[in-house]
Amino acid sequence: MKTLLISRDGPLHDEIAAQGAARVPPLHIGATRANLRDALDRPLAEPPELVIIDAKDGDAGDVGLLDRFCRQHAASNFILLTGAIEQHDLLIRAMRAGVREVLPLPLVHHAFHEALDRITNTSGIQAKHDGKVLAFIACKGGSGATFLSTNFGYALATLADKKVMLIDLHGQFGDAALYVSDQKPVMTLADVCSQIGRIDGPFLESCLVHVGAGFGVLAAADDPVHAGNLKPEHMDTLLRVARQHYDFIVLDVGRQIDAISLRALDNADAIYPILQLALPDIRDGRRLLDIFRSLGYPADNTKLIVNRYEKGGKLRLQDLQSALGAEVLHTIPNDYMAVTDSVNQGVPVLQLSRSSAVARSLIELVELVATRRVTENKGLFDRIFGRGDSEV
Repeated sequence: MKTLLISRDGPLHDEIAAQGAARVPPLHIGATRANLRDALDRPLAEPPELVIIDAKDGDAGDVGLLDRFCRQHAASNFILLTGAIEQHDLLIRAMRAGVREVLPLPLVHHAFHEALDRITNTSGIQAKHDGKVLAFIACKGGSGATFLSTNFGYALATLADKKVMLIDLHGQFGDAALYVSDQKPVMTLADVCSQIGRIDGPFLESCLVHVGAGFGVLAAADDPVHAGNLKPEHMDTLLRVARQHYDFIVLDVGRQIDAISLRALDNADAIYPILQLALPDIRDGRRLLDIFRSLGYPADNTKLIVNRYEKGGKLRLQDLQSALGAEVLHTIPNDYMAVTDSVNQGVPVLQLSRSSAVARSLIELVELVATRRVTENKGLFDRIFGRGDSEV
């Protein structure tokens, strides 16, 4: 969206530019003017789609200038930034002139993006890329959420030919990268967030542990002290950039419910609580789902995945669904040897044991989640399994 920023505030310019670069599609400040008089005296060759006006230092004369400027750019969208309640005359004239978005300064990032979203929707501007965020969260410790999230991410990238990034959100002792790689992370989530102002697609890609074609892992902070520096708004920016450059963003949330994980879950398109078919898991699963309901998360976006599932037990899937009031999307079989070998070697189970029961179950999960079924890509499927469709 072609944007004109009317402001003499350098730090504000940089702040808006950084927030705009994180959007889908990005918002670029194509031109700047010091004030409304400067904007009228030096018109642009082409009218901007969006005009952001910094009015915090405005005076009485700006009321007439704003009215005149808005009439000259009737087809543009406007955001007025104001810093004083006393500017009520300016606000009234701005509304009469067609300004629909007025925001206070200092700039509140989420309010700024909500205003841009409204302008984007009414203007019919479509996002060029909008990756999906999938959150895997453990109902109970030891449920296997990290194994499933990492191996699912690898399978999704490999089988469905998608570009996938996994973010390890464990506040302490995060080790998702070790499940699928022996590489030492060059950058962690904390490192990325400490440089959130420069984040873009290439920078984010350079921070990942690259496991295979199309799949990388952003490792968790390796120091609890650094993890404490993460802020919820960092997740908004990080995921906004990631959506622009990846088909799927997989979140390994772990078990903790804190400000960081909640903001990540707020951004998720689907949430997959991982649990085993046992009473302690069901009890903790109910608590987790109660939290989600209290937060207003849509029930349709929350699907259970039962790990280490064995048929014939006293507890049935129907009992689980009835107790939790949530649908079971998929079951992962109890395949101890294949999973243990994969974890101990740091190699994705699909690569290490392609014919194992757990690998096949992951393929089924990819088929359920991906936008197109992996069986449509028969050449890739055949190369991985080395056999015809009739045997799969």
